[in-house]
Amino acid sequence: MRSYLRLFCFWAATVCTCLSTFKVYAQKKHFSLKDSLDHSFDLSDWIINAHGFIPVPYIITEPALGNIGGAIAPVFLTPRTPYIDSIGNRKLVTPLPPDITGVVFYYTANKTWGTGAFRTGTWKQYRIKYKVVASYSDVNMDYYRTLPPTGEQKFEFNLKTVSFTGFALKQFRDPKWAAGLQALLRRTKVTYDGTLPDFVTQQELTSTVSAIGPMIEFDNRDNIFTPNKGFKAHIDSYWSNNIIGSDYNYGLINYFIYSYKPLLNNLILGLRLEGQQAMGDPPFYLLPYIDMRAIPTNRYQGNADILTEAEFRWDIKKRWSIMAFGGTGKAFESWDDFGSSTLAYSYGTGFRYLLARKFGLRMGIDIARGPEQWAYYIVFGSVWL
Repeated sequence: MRSYLRLFCFWAATVCTCLSTFKVYAQKKHFSLKDSLDHSFDLSDWIINAHGFIPVPYIITEPALGNIGGAIAPVFLTPRTPYIDSIGNRKLVTPLPPDITGVVFYYTANKTWGTGAFRTGTWKQYRIKYKVVASYSDVNMDYYRTLPPTGEQKFEFNLKTVSFTGFALKQFRDPKWAAGLQALLRRTKVTYDGTLPDFVTQQELTSTVSAIGPMIEFDNRDNIFTPNKGFKAHIDSYWSNNIIGSDYNYGLINYFIYSYKPLLNNLILGLRLEGQQAMGDPPFYLLPYIDMRAIPTNRYQGNADILTEAEFRWDIKKRWSIMAFGGTGKAFESWDDFGSSTLAYSYGTGFRYLLARKFGLRMGIDIARGPEQWAYYIVFGSVWL
C-alpha cells in the first residue's frame, strides 16, 4: 500500500508540475493550444513554437513491473525540412521525421526505477538516421520456467543495469531504404534471494555484454507516430564476442514487418509480424520473448519467438478514434518445438485522440486481455514504436 501511495504522490506532483510549466510557457509565448483548422485542443503549435518541448507525464502500466508506475519524460521534437531530389526533370520531395530528444525518470509499484536519456534524428547532410540511448535501471522482474516434476515456476530477480545502445543508418538515394550498424554495451548485476536456479550461471550474476551488428530497413509510412498508410520492414543482427569485450559469445537476429492500409476513408488496418532468433548462449535476461499487450515482459521466453497481430483504427470523428486489436505468438527453444510450444494470445480495445495534427501524433488508452490477466496501456503514438 505504501508503494502505491508513493506512486500516486509522485505522479500527481509530476502532472501538476508539467501542467504549471505548460500553462506558464503558453502564456509567456502567447501562442494558441488550439488547432487553426478545427479549433480543437492541439499541441502542434506548442511543439513548434516551444522548440519542440513536451513535458510528458506518463503512467507505466507494464504488468511485469507491478501494473502501475509513474514517469516524467521531457521530450523535444525538432521539425526537419524534407529531402528534395532531382530525378530527370522532376523534383522528388521526401518528408523527414522530426528529431526527438528526451530524458526520463520512472518508478513503479514493485520498486523498479530507472533513468535515461535518448536522441533520434537525421544527419541530413550525410543522409544518416541515428539513435542513441543511455540508461540506468534497477528492475525487479519475474522469470518463468517449466521444471519437472513441479511444472511452471516463477523466479523473482533484481537486475541493476547500465546500458548504452545506438545505431546509424545510411539512407540510399531513395531515402525509404537505409542500412548501417548498431551497437550495444551493458553491465548487469543480478540478485536472487535463495538457491540460484539451474538456468542461471554464476557468470550471469555480474557480467558485461557488448555487441555489434548490421541492420537494414525499408520505411515508407506517412508518419512515424501514428501511421495511416505505408509499410516498414526491418531486420538486424547482434553479435556478441570476447574479442569486443563481452563475457558472452552469441548472436541474435531480430526482424519485423509493420503494414498500414486504409480500408475505408476512416478505417485503418495495421498488421504486424515480428520475431527473434538467438544463437549460442546469451544471458537468460536477454533471451527472446513475446512482446504484446497484456503479456508481461519476459513471461514467455525461448531461444526464438514469433508473433503476429492485427489492429483496426476507426476514426469516428476527425480527432477521436476507436481501436480494436488482437494477435498470437509463440516462444520456443527450437523450431522443432514450435508445434508443442504454448500459444499465447492478446486482444482488446481502446481509443485515440489526435494530439498534434501537424505531426500525425495520436495518444490514448488501450485495455487488453492476455492468457493470464487484463492490462491497460497509455499509448503515445503507436504501440508498435
